[in-house]
Amino acid sequence: MSITKLSSGLTAGLLGILVASAALADDVTLRFAGVFPIDHQGTKMMEQVAADVAAADVGLKIDVFPANQLGSGEALFEDVARGNIDLAAAFIYADTDPRLEFLSMPFLVSGWDDMNNILRNMDSEYNKILQEITDEYGVSVMAQNPEGFVGIVATQEPTNWNNFDDKGMNIRVWSSPSVKAMVETLGFQATTMAWGDIFPAIQSGIVDGAICCTKTATYSIFAQSDVGTHFVEYNSISELTSFYASQRTLDKLNDAQREALQAAMSKASDDFFNYNRENDAAFGQKLIDSGYTILSLSDEEQAAMAAHVQENIWPMMADNVGQDVIDRLLAAKN
Repeated sequence: MSITKLSSGLTAGLLGILVASAALADDVTLRFAGVFPIDHQGTKMMEQVAADVAAADVGLKIDVFPANQLGSGEALFEDVARGNIDLAAAFIYADTDPRLEFLSMPFLVSGWDDMNNILRNMDSEYNKILQEITDEYGVSVMAQNPEGFVGIVATQEPTNWNNFDDKGMNIRVWSSPSVKAMVETLGFQATTMAWGDIFPAIQSGIVDGAICCTKTATYSIFAQSDVGTHFVEYNSISELTSFYASQRTLDKLNDAQREALQAAMSKASDDFFNYNRENDAAFGQKLIDSGYTILSLSDEEQAAMAAHVQENIWPMMADNVGQDVIDRLLAAKN
């Protein structure tokens, strides 16, 4: 074999190796962590994201890990920030940064239209503030998923449930000073507790209930397991999970992969919101059919409770969130 032929053969072989390596580099598998139960609609949306990304045929695969398999919602944000987990579908707690407490601002939204215009609109002031904060941690919020309003799951009817007097009950709250202050100003005792501890705590009587869940989740998680008897519908805070990603992961993807991922998450966000909006009343009926009692405020009681909480809780939030954030949220709302 001549030197020329040998050189040509080596060059062709080297090019083949480079092409194969490039193809392998584009074959990426991401880990998508969630907190929804396996049979929850939220998990189905995660699976839909994975299926849509696979169908886009851009060399990207997503493995879905629901039901806290890779950690609780409280832990996921930091794991995604570090790049240990690529994607998450979870509420963003304020454990990492107190400014994120604004995500738990009670009575900021007052209905499904507000959820759509404020929480889901990625160009809203609400989401601009969120992205400004999460950018500092290398986390990109890709879509928002309001599920409806959280209520209080209880093992008995709270005394004075429709006013501000003592309720005679100790309920779980998540790690949010404003939510703790809110339920205390409503007359409850409050115990801060991680999401994963709620179910056994209610079962064992450590707490008498929890502010945690929409009617959909209350039915799926508690009623179907014969835990709890009452759902108090205060409509103060929207249950919000975010689709968010490690910026380190996104930086490793090519344009087509990033576009396919964003499109899949945006579509899942649309589908999830429409599902919850259309089925909120139906899951309320399922709760009643399962033996639950739903306690709902009158319009006058709801307005009085919102005004009371806005007057007493919003000002104290400035210590953690910053007055500038409060001002921006309220200016955008008005």
